[in-house]
Amino acid sequence: MGIGVSLVLIAVGAVMAFAIHVTGNGFNIHTIGIILLVVGAIGVLLSMMFWSSWGGFGGRSETTVIDRR
Repeated sequence: MGIGVSLVLIAVGAVMAFAIHVTGNGFNIHTIGIILLVVGAIGVLLSMMFWSSWGGFGGRSETTVIDRR
């Protein structure tokens, strides 16, 4: 799961948790929103932790070769 999907999950979760006002039995949309927020936040954190191993933007590293004779 990349950063883009994580941000979409956070956005959808925030809308479900804070912007929708419904009442019903057996299905709590606010809880689903909070769960999506947490999953999205974990996805962003994991993506940021592993960003350097994926390369990111401009992920090529330069190698300097020193020729000693």
